[in-house]
Amino acid sequence: MSSTTDNLFIQNGMIVDGTGAAAFKANLRIRDGIISEISDTISAADDERVFDAGGCFVTPGLIESHTHFDGTMWWQPDLDPLPGCGVTTVVMGNCGFALAPLHEDPEVQAQVVKIFSFFEDIPEEPFFEKLPWDWRKWSEYQASMIRNVNVPINYGTFVGHIALRLSVMGMDAWERAATPYEIEQIAEQLEDALSAGALGMSTNLMDHDGEDRPVPSLKADDAEFTALFKVLARHQKCTVQVVVDSLMRFTAADQMERLAKLSEGLPIRLQWAGIPTLQWQKDFGIQAPLVELHERFAKEGRDFWTGYAHVPVTVTASIRASLLFAQSNEYVWHEVVTADSDEEKLALLSSDEWRARARHSWDNDSLETSFFREPGPMMLDNSENETGPMGITLGEYAEQLAIHPSDALAEWFIQNGLSSTVTMPPWHKDDDMITRLTRDPYAVGNINDSGAHGQLFCGSGDNLLLYTDYVKGNKLSIEEAVCSQTGKLANHFGFNDRGELKVGKRADVTVFNLDEIQHRPKYKVNDVPDGKGGLTWRWTRDAAPMRLTTVNGEVTFEQGKATGAMPGTMVQPIYN
Repeated sequence: MSSTTDNLFIQNGMIVDGTGAAAFKANLRIRDGIISEISDTISAADDERVFDAGGCFVTPGLIESHTHFDGTMWWQPDLDPLPGCGVTTVVMGNCGFALAPLHEDPEVQAQVVKIFSFFEDIPEEPFFEKLPWDWRKWSEYQASMIRNVNVPINYGTFVGHIALRLSVMGMDAWERAATPYEIEQIAEQLEDALSAGALGMSTNLMDHDGEDRPVPSLKADDAEFTALFKVLARHQKCTVQVVVDSLMRFTAADQMERLAKLSEGLPIRLQWAGIPTLQWQKDFGIQAPLVELHERFAKEGRDFWTGYAHVPVTVTASIRASLLFAQSNEYVWHEVVTADSDEEKLALLSSDEWRARARHSWDNDSLETSFFREPGPMMLDNSENETGPMGITLGEYAEQLAIHPSDALAEWFIQNGLSSTVTMPPWHKDDDMITRLTRDPYAVGNINDSGAHGQLFCGSGDNLLLYTDYVKGNKLSIEEAVCSQTGKLANHFGFNDRGELKVGKRADVTVFNLDEIQHRPKYKVNDVPDGKGGLTWRWTRDAAPMRLTTVNGEVTFEQGKATGAMPGTMVQPIYN
C-alpha cells in the first residue's frame, strides 16, 4: 500500500476542526498535501483513495508542545509510537536545552551533550556517534537537520538560552554574568536563530546540575535578559519559553515577577511553566499564588501563556543514569549514579560508611516533597536478573529485612543487578485545575516531555490521557480536548498553516474511534545505541491505535501500524 495521499477522500466521519466548534458530520478531501474541501455533500472522485471514517472522529493532528527529541530523532527517526498516537508535530529545544549554537571548543561542545544527558536522561554516546555536528550557528543547525533528518512528524525547535551562553562565553557561562560585549554576541546569535525560523528562545530558571550548580541561564542578569527581549520583540510571532521552579526551590513567582518587569512595554509572547497540576502542589500552597499571577497577567493584557501538564508524574529510579536523586537533593544516593564503574557502585552500596550517610540524607536532606520522605509505596518491579522480590513495595521489603528503606533499596540493587529500576507511585493530579486550564484561552497544554527520560518514564502517547481520562470521564468535551492539543497550540506557536481542519490548511489529520483508543502500558525495548556497538533500553508503549494519521497529506499510520513514510518538515512561525 502506498503512503501517498495526494488524492485522499475521508468520508462519513465526525469533523472536530480544532477551533472548539461543535463536531459535525462531513467528508474531507486532501489534494497535494492540502485540505481542499470539507462538506457533507461532496463525493469521492475516481482518482481518489477512499478512507471510511464511519464511527470515528476526524481531527487535526496533535501537536506535542514540549518534547526533547533534539537528539533522539537522529537515531530513532521513526519516532515510534507517536504516529500511532495521532501526533503530527513536535516542539523541541525546550527548557533552555538545545544543540545550537555551538562554541568552537570541543570541551564546551561536550557540555551541550552532558547537559542533555543529565537533565533529560538521554545517553551521551548516541549524540557523539549519530549527529554530524556540522554547525556553529543555529541557522547552520537548521540546514543540517533539513539535509540529514527524515522523520514522519513535523518538528519545530526553540533556540536554547543555555546553548546561546555557552556558544559565546564557553565554560564561563556556568560561573558569571555576561559582559556587555558578550551580551551583544549572544543577542547576535539569537537574531540568527529567529531570522532562520526558530520558534523563539527557551530559558531555564529552575535547574541545578548533579553538583548543585545553577544552569548557565540562571547566571544571566537583567541586562542580558533585556537585550534578548529586545531581539525577540522584533520577531513578534516568536515565543519566550521559560521553565520556573514550582517543584523544588519554589522560586517561580519571584522569577515571573522579574521577567514581567523586564518585558514591560515590549510585544513579547511568553510561555511559562507554569501552574502546577499535582494535588500535593495545591495542598502545599504552591498552586494558588501562581493562579493569581496567571490571572493578573491576563487582566494586564499581557501575551503570557501558562504551561501545564495533564499527565501524572510517574518516574523510575535508576542508578545507571538518573537526575532523580540530585533533583530531590538526595546527593548521597546520587554518588552511586555518578560512580564510574559497576565495581564502584557496588562498593558504595555495600559500604557501612556510605549507608550511614545515605540514611541521614534520606531522612534529613532530601526535599520535604520528594519520594524519599514517603518511600513505602515505591514499587520493586523491574529486576535485571529477576532475583526478586518483585511486585512488592520498598516499604514492605524494608519491613521484611527490618532495616531502613535506604538500606533496603541498596540491598535490592545489589541482589537484583545495577540495571534494575524502582517505580515511584504516580503523584495524584488536580483534575479540576487541568480541566480549568484546558479551557483557558492563555494556557499551553500537552506538555509531556516525550523523547526524554527514556529509562524513567515514557511520555510518548501521554497525549491520549486527555481523551481516555477526561473525555471518556465526562470532564471535557471532545471539542475542548481536541482544540487544546491542536488549534490552540498552532495559534500559540504561529503555525498558521496547520492545526485546524479548514480548506487551505496543511493536511495534518488523524482519525480515531474513541472507544478503541487506550493509553497503553509502558514496556522496555532495546533500541538505543550505547556507543559501544550495542544497544541499551528505553520505555515505550504501543500505539493508541489511531485508525489513520496523515502528515502533510501522507499517511504515516494506518491499519494498526506505521507506514514508514517520512513526510515531516521543519515548521516555523508564519508572519501573516
